[in-house]
Amino acid sequence: MAEDNAPYVQQIPEIIVLGPPVVFKRYEKEFSLKFRILRPWESTLSLSEFLLAHAQNTKAALCSGTFSLSAAILDCLPSLRFVVTTSAGLNHIDLPECRRRHISVANASTIFSADVADLAVGLLLDVMRKISAGNRFVKNGLWPKSGDYLLGFKLGGKKVGIVGLGSIGIEIARRLEAFGCIISYHSREKKSFVPYPFYTDIRELAAVSDVLVLCCALTKQTHHLINREVLLALGKEGLIVNIARGAIIDEKELVQCLQQGLIAGAGLDVFEIEPHVPQALFTLENVVLSPHSAVFTEESFGDLYELMSDNLEAFFSNKPLLSPVLHDQS
Repeated sequence: MAEDNAPYVQQIPEIIVLGPPVVFKRYEKEFSLKFRILRPWESTLSLSEFLLAHAQNTKAALCSGTFSLSAAILDCLPSLRFVVTTSAGLNHIDLPECRRRHISVANASTIFSADVADLAVGLLLDVMRKISAGNRFVKNGLWPKSGDYLLGFKLGGKKVGIVGLGSIGIEIARRLEAFGCIISYHSREKKSFVPYPFYTDIRELAAVSDVLVLCCALTKQTHHLINREVLLALGKEGLIVNIARGAIIDEKELVQCLQQGLIAGAGLDVFEIEPHVPQALFTLENVVLSPHSAVFTEESFGDLYELMSDNLEAFFSNKPLLSPVLHDQS
């Protein structure tokens, strides 16, 4: 009978962290107060060995945007029912397999949209006005020796083709409109709520654009969407900015076109095989490189922690997810 009077102690939910995501590293203490954390990267076991030994009953995972959540990994997590990823993109998750296994998935939704749009415009301004190149020119002591610096290009009035008019693309369009740019776009389907011209053919969009800004998802359809033909259509005075995923561009063709002067320049936050960047890009003054950091702001990471934590708490409380992209109805 004494057991009837014993206080009820709620068990802390267990999650496995895969990556680990940067937001987890920054908010590890806060996550640890709410969840019991499995940390496979701290183990001497291989990942699969760790999962088989310690995660057979784990129902939820926090996954970074660079961790490949494949069918093989899911095989090692038989009880998994929920995955929340810290990215908006989902190309690193085997969604059909998650659907087959009745695993719900949530993502970062639109938390990063404004920050990514800011960096896209920043990269474009940097390339056009040669800001980073000018910085090197001054710091390397070339100004007193070489005199006048090279002319840049005006952003106002430029024709900008946006590839992927989702939440990020819309934010980019709004910012560039304020600069006086003329916006067109290519997307999976025409957006009835925007006034911009819509192009079904990416090469045609490139041909009428001074700049292409890539912010679409990486899928089988968009892999190497920007090939040599598209780059040549963009032309010798054309610029390209990529804040989406590296593999949307055929990187080898991009490097060749930049080296041969077949396009005028590029601002790149993402690459095909990160963190490895083609060394040929390092010597090109018309190329600005960024380490996949478009989402890295203090403000957005605070918001991301709240969203990740709230999604996990909603799952364990059997409440609606805050940012679902795949919801199990079983």
